[in-house]
Amino acid sequence: MDFIAGHYGEFAALLVAFFWTVSALAFESASRKVGSLAVNILRLVAGFIFLSIFTFIRRRLILPTDASAENWLWLALSGLVGFVFGDLFLFKAFTVIGSRFSMLLMTLVPPITAFFGWIILGEHLTLIHFLGMALTFTGIAMAIFNRKSEGEKLTLKISPSGILYALGGAVGQALGLILSKLGVREYDPFSATQIRIIAGIAGFSVLITVMGRWGSVRNAVKNASAMKSLTLGAFFGPFLGVSFSLIAVMFTEAGIASTIMALVPIFIIIPSAIIYKDKIKSAEVIGAIISVGGVALFFI
Repeated sequence: MDFIAGHYGEFAALLVAFFWTVSALAFESASRKVGSLAVNILRLVAGFIFLSIFTFIRRRLILPTDASAENWLWLALSGLVGFVFGDLFLFKAFTVIGSRFSMLLMTLVPPITAFFGWIILGEHLTLIHFLGMALTFTGIAMAIFNRKSEGEKLTLKISPSGILYALGGAVGQALGLILSKLGVREYDPFSATQIRIIAGIAGFSVLITVMGRWGSVRNAVKNASAMKSLTLGAFFGPFLGVSFSLIAVMFTEAGIASTIMALVPIFIIIPSAIIYKDKIKSAEVIGAIISVGGVALFFI
């Protein structure tokens, strides 16, 4: 028990990796059926409902009315950056290259988080950390590049646009995590997630209004199959996953939390092969392991 108590943040981050594996698979399914924009706002609404019920039972507060102005400022910014900017790109990547490759590219979150942590929070970076970044890039390259025969040039096996979408998602999630750490402090992590989601819903509402896409949102609500996947993803993503990610950064450094959360590309390999009949190549498995291994160097 002492070991668990001494590594509370690390265990919370491990649970996040499991939760995000489930939510990534569920959101890929929903996004392919009704589009990534509709899924983004609907899963935040569903997640907010789950959180509101939970915080009312736990704290007798249905809304985070006891949060300070500083909590609201940083957490709202985190919601806009992480949910609106980051997840808008990530969910688009789900529809282009699938959740497995998208989550592999999200192993870039820890080095990007460490970089932002160094600039914004003054967290320390060493030579080992830079080596970890290099290994992470190497692992990703092994998984996404392909050589059909000896002597031929390396070619991308997945869409370049999908890679760019996933990279945008990684930057958004990394910066959102740093802003969360600034905002959550000693505040309740579940109520803090409510603030992030409120900002995310507001941001997507403005975006959907400007783009004139409310019709696609209404159509998505009528799609029973998509809504089942979306609700499952919302429970494990915005509700459990995001909340536990805040618990993780409360009890350990942001870079370490991101490191453990980056295990998703390994966790997702087998269920992705079973559910979506993905053909998994050995280079992709090795690349995922190397990439996560590079992330693990951030522990040192």
